[in-house]
Amino acid sequence: MIFNNLDVESYDRQYRDRDLLARVWHYTSPHRGRVAVIVGSVAAVSALLASVPLMLSAGVGRLEAIRNAPAGSGLQLPWLLLAGLLTAGVLVWAGNFLRRRATSRLIGDVVLALRRDAFGAAVRHDLSFYDRIARGRVISRITTDTNDFAQSISLVADLVAQVVEVSILTIFLVRISGRLTLLALAMGPLVLAAAWGFRVLARKVTRQGARASAEVNAKIQETVAGISVAKNYRRESVIYDEFDRVNRSAYRINLIRGLTLSTVFPVLNILIGVGTGLILFYGARSVVAGAISVAAWFLFTQGIDRFWFPLMNLTAFWSQVQVGFSAIERIFALIDAEPTVRQRAADPVPRLRGQVSFENVSFGYDSEKPILPDFSLEVPAGSSVALVGHTGAGKSSVARLLTRFYEFQAGRILVDGRDVRTFDLGDYRRQLGIVPQSPFLFSGTIADNIRYARPEATHAEMEAIARRIGEGEWLDALPDGLDTDVGERGRDLSMGQRQLVALMRVLVQHPAIFILDEATASIDPFTEAQIQEALALILRESTSVVIAHRLSTVRAADRILVIADGRIIESGDHDGLMAGGGHYAELYDTYFRHQAPDYVLPETTAAD
Repeated sequence: MIFNNLDVESYDRQYRDRDLLARVWHYTSPHRGRVAVIVGSVAAVSALLASVPLMLSAGVGRLEAIRNAPAGSGLQLPWLLLAGLLTAGVLVWAGNFLRRRATSRLIGDVVLALRRDAFGAAVRHDLSFYDRIARGRVISRITTDTNDFAQSISLVADLVAQVVEVSILTIFLVRISGRLTLLALAMGPLVLAAAWGFRVLARKVTRQGARASAEVNAKIQETVAGISVAKNYRRESVIYDEFDRVNRSAYRINLIRGLTLSTVFPVLNILIGVGTGLILFYGARSVVAGAISVAAWFLFTQGIDRFWFPLMNLTAFWSQVQVGFSAIERIFALIDAEPTVRQRAADPVPRLRGQVSFENVSFGYDSEKPILPDFSLEVPAGSSVALVGHTGAGKSSVARLLTRFYEFQAGRILVDGRDVRTFDLGDYRRQLGIVPQSPFLFSGTIADNIRYARPEATHAEMEAIARRIGEGEWLDALPDGLDTDVGERGRDLSMGQRQLVALMRVLVQHPAIFILDEATASIDPFTEAQIQEALALILRESTSVVIAHRLSTVRAADRILVIADGRIIESGDHDGLMAGGGHYAELYDTYFRHQAPDYVLPETTAAD
């Protein structure tokens, strides 16, 4: 019931263990030198550890042989045995040091490559991907899951060491007593069956634990991003309660995960205890019957202890390795998620003139509910169109399709007569200047944010462009000009200043096609005049598609398109559309009339 409360991302998938191992080897294979060091040190350490009971057994046998020898003839034996054990211990320490050093470097390199590929996939995914998936969950896969995988992959080296040690000890035990070895090996299937059962459960609980952690990360990310709204409406206690609910759910799930994984060792200890008791019983009877010597039996008891310990670790760690498998499964699912936007080719894109054509385009965020049914539009190169209409009419969808952030279901979109689905998306988008309704600024200076569109832009070039807008008064009003720090998400600037910085990005880019989803926030008339100057500069230099919310922007466009229910119902300039008295005139009275310079508030009565 607890597990069923967690959402599964639409792109999640389950991989076979062999496929996961093959993918992990793809990331490991470039570091074969370190792998060789790890394997060599593991083999050496395992052989040395297996030699310890042999030395002890040889010492016991030697003591039995010299029991009746003259006094003092065996005094050097303890020193030789001590020297042998000390040498083996030092060599084991050195081998483990080399193994862990090489393992740490290998894990670091693999995780580095995994995070790079996972982050690259997150960046490449379409905007429609982030419409469905919470950002915090993606962040969790790139950070938390890669950490879980790093911790689990270190167990793999331990597993290899245990396999080698068990193999060596099995050979020694067979040479001592084949019958007792078969008895020990008979317990193996029970231990392996228990470990296999835990494997299935461990994969499930660790997968759900990772999802629970992702839910916590998503809730934190959403809360921090909207903290100002919560404070405006005094909802701090509500968002705290929501986080507490998610956090407690994650606690319960991870508690079950911890209990499941911690149960592995007690269960295996019970099975191994039964097996050890049987071996000691039959071994003692064999000594009494004279089937094996005391030294051989001592070697067997020492060896069986070292045999059981790595075998128990081998089976227990296999359940814990499922933590890594679950983590890497989630990472690969993010990397392998299918894109919604599919290009038919990746042809290079020369400098565009900017002629835009929508030919019978059908589009819907849900294919069963089209937003733009059979939509057609022609925008000549170098001209500008303003899209107006009620909320939900389809204006933003037109801009999103032109930028190839979403895939349309039917029809064609042509730029300079070429289907946009044949373009190299990177080349194509480099020639687009896009300003969203809520301009996003990165932490840093204004110059850093402007240069984001074209990194090679010089400081002098940016300042020259800034001076073309209101003679640079907006720039002089800033404490450090272009070097003014904008703060996180541009919080240290006003909304109008953020819009000016976003428009400066486009001006320094010199795009062939300009797409603006104009902000609806109110700004002072002085800043609006500067914004219109910046827009005028862009409109003169590019083909422009503007989703307009200001009367001044609407009038600046060459053509106004009125959209309703995903169709163009009126087209023309401001005066012509007003004279027609149609839908535009209604929109004007609703949204734009109060922005006109000659607007006069209507008289009100007491009843009003």
